[in-house]
Amino acid sequence: MSSGTDISAMRSRRRTADWDLIYPILATIAAEACRMKGFVLLAVLLCATGTAAAQDAAVPPAKGIEAEPTSPPTEAAVSAVPGASSACQLRLAKLAEFQPLPVIAGPGECGAVDAVLLQSVILPDQAKVAVTPPATLRCTMAEEVARWLREDVARAALKLGAALRGLDEAGSYECRGFNRVDGATLSEHGRANALDVRALRLANGKVIGLTDVSIAKEWRDGLRTSACARFTTVLGPGSDSYHEEHIHLDLAERRGGYKLCQWDVREPIAQAEKTDPTARIAAKITEPVPLPRPRPGAAGSLGSSSPARHW
Repeated sequence: MSSGTDISAMRSRRRTADWDLIYPILATIAAEACRMKGFVLLAVLLCATGTAAAQDAAVPPAKGIEAEPTSPPTEAAVSAVPGASSACQLRLAKLAEFQPLPVIAGPGECGAVDAVLLQSVILPDQAKVAVTPPATLRCTMAEEVARWLREDVARAALKLGAALRGLDEAGSYECRGFNRVDGATLSEHGRANALDVRALRLANGKVIGLTDVSIAKEWRDGLRTSACARFTTVLGPGSDSYHEEHIHLDLAERRGGYKLCQWDVREPIAQAEKTDPTARIAAKITEPVPLPRPRPGAAGSLGSSSPARHW
């Protein structure tokens, strides 16, 4: 009995001793395994995160979802895109009927961007003022002409007894210099930035010439004041011989915002003679006046005046 008990005790001590040897090894292996498992798990998480970010960057927005817009293009850029309307044209569409024109590229400095063919102006009561013939102008010039007709000229026409229905133009875009002289300074007509106005037409069929002295002087004075307030250049009778029968309007840019307003609103000669006996001297000369012959030896001493500018 004693020997059996001793054997069992020995076996128990041996198992304990073996476990004491094995346990530290197993613990070390388990710890190492846990640490490796942590590294593997961390690597898996990092890879998954990187893959998701790459997919988010590569996948385009879903249909119906627009990407964040960039800054809007400038008006000049829009006007250069076929079929696109500039900001000026969008404003003009509320005031007039017109056709957008492609970029005008004339010889030399002639030409214009954002040009339109102005066909008629729409008054506040939706009545139309026909521009005859349609005028080729820069949009900004067309817009100012439309506002002038709507806000100033149409109201003035009512004082003559009928509504405004037409404008007879005598010139818009034309590639030329002053006086139509080759090499002269480019006219604003060559930039589509000018309009020559000959007459206005009323609903009763009456034609009102802007330089017609038979029209009340006070009425023409008012028209001159409104034109000079809106445009940077206004030329009419008294400016030069080229503007005796029409009014030139343009939006030429000058230093300091300088404006040029030269339009003498004249009275009929008969009426003028009553107030000023010398008024006939200022009347338009219809016959050429012969100049005296130069004195012998003095040829060329009279000098010459510079030619009048035809704007």
